[in-house]
Amino acid sequence: MAAKRQRLSGQLRDAIVNAEITRYRISQETGISEAGLSRFVNGTAGLSLESIDKIGQCLNLEIVANNQNDKRKGT
Repeated sequence: MAAKRQRLSGQLRDAIVNAEITRYRISQETGISEAGLSRFVNGTAGLSLESIDKIGQCLNLEIVANNQNDKRKGT
């Protein structure tokens, strides 16, 4: 059985939790409240695309497509 892929939101939560900087620092650098970050990490709230982009820039993240098992390509 193949491992289930983690959703982008889950990957972003993991990046925030495992970041080498604190949520306070992420909040200060992005303008997103600590409470908002906490609600997102706890799964009780979402984030806007603008906020996701800010966090990605703050944590130096990039999206990498993994099309290895992409059925839309007929594989």
